[in-house]
Amino acid sequence: MTDLSGHHAVITGGGTGIGAAIARTLHGAGARVTLMGRRLEPLQAVAATLPGAAAIRIDVTDEASVEAAMAEARAIAPVTILVNNAGGAETAPVAKTSMALWQQMIAVNLTGAFLCTRAVLKEVSQAANGRIITVASTSGLKGYAYTGAYAAAKHGVIGLTRTLALELASTGATANAICPGFADTDLVQRSLAAVTAKTGKLADEVLVQFVRDNPQKRLIRPEEVAATALWLCDPLSCSVNGQAIAVAGGEVM
Repeated sequence: MTDLSGHHAVITGGGTGIGAAIARTLHGAGARVTLMGRRLEPLQAVAATLPGAAAIRIDVTDEASVEAAMAEARAIAPVTILVNNAGGAETAPVAKTSMALWQQMIAVNLTGAFLCTRAVLKEVSQAANGRIITVASTSGLKGYAYTGAYAAAKHGVIGLTRTLALELASTGATANAICPGFADTDLVQRSLAAVTAKTGKLADEVLVQFVRDNPQKRLIRPEEVAATALWLCDPLSCSVNGQAIAVAGGEVM
């Protein structure tokens, strides 16, 4: 079993969905975990179930907020694992994508990962088996209609990950991205509800459209993404560096 004793993992977007699942999994492997996000309530609710866990508010799009939150985490213990999970998904055809939507998707999905990574990069690179894991998306590996801003941001995250991997290659640290397909999270449930309301279709009909590219015809469970993150944290995964790992039921990229 992977033993993460001695590690301090910071998980952004850690209050719900994939982030909460990763926090529980890494904590179960022995890591001290700090959950970060915009809303303290869900962070505190998850942290309360994980002995020794901390909850810290952060706005990943704001440099000062990131620096302050990471300094608070650093005061608990050096950060040795960073999971960039905070993000958002808004859709529109490219022709109807406003500058506000474009900038929002780039800020929360790409700039946020950059700011959080930069803030802890020195200590992660100096740690034994330091890890930077970014939760991207299959949208970072291929295009989907109506996701221009989101897909561009996730493609950017993967490019950042590959650059980081080369810069970290001489240290004991690695940088990788996990690319889930549509997952069973609050974010996807909200998207399902929005499409249902807009089109008048039944929820089951909309779900079929969401999972049509997944050969297994189902939503990905957050725990499956968390298991991938745990594997990437294992010392024996030290040669896995700069990869964008699809967790998508066999979907062709």
